[in-house]
Amino acid sequence: MEIKTLKTRITNGIAIIELSRPHRRNAWTGRMHTEYRYMLSQFDQDPAVRVIVVTGDPEGKAFCAGADTAALEGHSEKGRYDSGTDQSIATPGYGTREEFDATFAYHFGLSKPVIAAINGPAAGIGLVLAAFADIRFAATGAKFTAAHGRFNFPAEFGLSWVLPRIIGLTHANDILLTSRVFTAEEANEMGFLNELLAPEELMPHALAYARQIVDGVAPGSARETKWQIYTDQHRDVGASVRDAEHLLETMIKHPDYKEGIRAWMAKRTAKWGEE
Repeated sequence: MEIKTLKTRITNGIAIIELSRPHRRNAWTGRMHTEYRYMLSQFDQDPAVRVIVVTGDPEGKAFCAGADTAALEGHSEKGRYDSGTDQSIATPGYGTREEFDATFAYHFGLSKPVIAAINGPAAGIGLVLAAFADIRFAATGAKFTAAHGRFNFPAEFGLSWVLPRIIGLTHANDILLTSRVFTAEEANEMGFLNELLAPEELMPHALAYARQIVDGVAPGSARETKWQIYTDQHRDVGASVRDAEHLLETMIKHPDYKEGIRAWMAKRTAKWGEE
């Protein structure tokens, strides 16, 4: 696939996806969604990739300004919603659990952690992308909004499910029922962010954090733990405990268990095997 709306690269086990439509503040389109899902699928299947970092092209001075206004105008002219995608779109994360087989919820089915490095405004789908990441860092001065209220839209793509689980019902209601703009500083106080950073520190910190996962966490552990976290949002505690016990019995037989023990005892970085 020819990639036109993203910039991507892999560095030392970390895949970086930049939303890159700088002339439109990295606004979302059907093509961007198609390319984004394709690259997620590629990186999720690549054993050389351990962590995925998503950010906005800095030239766009935004993380993602939401749906492109031309697309919004198109919806109005057609009198219906048009995603701008077709049946050939990639399905990263699908097949892990039925609940994850949906737009943006597919992030939960990915086998690798996703870090959002929010370098500027995140509106509408930009907020959705941030919410479905596993870890969120933002630059001071960034602004957020759900935006849907001003267009007579519903809360988009599962925000009504995911936001209460991240920041609680009180804050989620405030964000979703008003569609107001809120700052990165507010987002941090609400617990939406893992950390708030100076703009020049954002990407170095995100990459250093990703490096900790690459060096310190076995690939199988990162994968299974991520799936446990999101699966447990849909089941009872007993099922969670029983599944954890079963996984422990299975994963202790993997060579990475012995390597982890040896590395710990020798005070060195582990050399994880390929999955």
